[in-house]
Amino acid sequence: MQRNHADIVQSVVTSPAALGRAGFAASWRRSLIHHKLDPATQRPIERLSTPEMRARREAAGLLVRVASPVLDRLARAACDAGCTVLLSDAQGLILDERVRDGDKREFHASNLAPGTDWSEGAEGTNGIGTCLAEGRAVTVWRDQHFRSTNTGLTCMGSPVFGATGELAGVIDISSVRDDMAEGYARIVALTVQDAAQRIEADLFRASFEGARILSAGAGENAPQGVMLLALDRDDLVIGATRAARRHLGIEDSAIGRLPADDLFSGQTTRGGLEEAQRAEMARALARSGGNVSAAARDLGIGRATFYRKAKALGLQV
Repeated sequence: MQRNHADIVQSVVTSPAALGRAGFAASWRRSLIHHKLDPATQRPIERLSTPEMRARREAAGLLVRVASPVLDRLARAACDAGCTVLLSDAQGLILDERVRDGDKREFHASNLAPGTDWSEGAEGTNGIGTCLAEGRAVTVWRDQHFRSTNTGLTCMGSPVFGATGELAGVIDISSVRDDMAEGYARIVALTVQDAAQRIEADLFRASFEGARILSAGAGENAPQGVMLLALDRDDLVIGATRAARRHLGIEDSAIGRLPADDLFSGQTTRGGLEEAQRAEMARALARSGGNVSAAARDLGIGRATFYRKAKALGLQV
């Protein structure tokens, strides 16, 4: 069967017609031609040493810390279904896992364990490496994997983007069960995508602690991705998620110099900036026990300006 799968991969990669039809043909081609992998061979089990693993986890410390409670929540459902929950860094190295003790041996025998490299360059087409290579959520179903030895796996991966829009890692749920239905796999894939967006939002907030965080779209789980902005006290955009940058056309050079008003000036209804300003003024009033003069001082504006802004924003003082 391994030889048969390898022959299929070779025939697809070398056939222009097949390349246009096969769902993961582009990834198979990268694996075979660019990375020069052999689909018939099994990569030896190689894992980082304890000191090397410690260094990689420290390098991705904020990601690991922010992702941990999300992994725990995923594990409560996924592990009961015989799956493993994995977190990788941006190079495809598995940093963390959630798996039942009874299933650990089988997954680790398949090389799905912390300290192993699941980039496309190491394993060919798979739920972590192809997710990173293409920057999108993927479900790699059994014989869609490049290596014959991985065709018993079903892997559902979703990218996590960092605070400046860069790829930070991947959340992946993998199964070795041969009775996993495609419908169930699709549900799991959506759950993985939601978890990745939750981690991305939490990662952004942690990276801009102390700044005002403004939702720039229809919620954090909007179809276009996590749409968040970080604003300083002068309403300048000092941070933006990948989706916000793409959707609002924010260039790297504008970060730290772009007034948030410029992004929302075309809206006819009260926008996120006004809501953020209203919330900030309300918090200042609460901190001052309703004393307008103290609240204005806290915000660095005059008492008259505070009254004028409060009236414009419909805030009762």
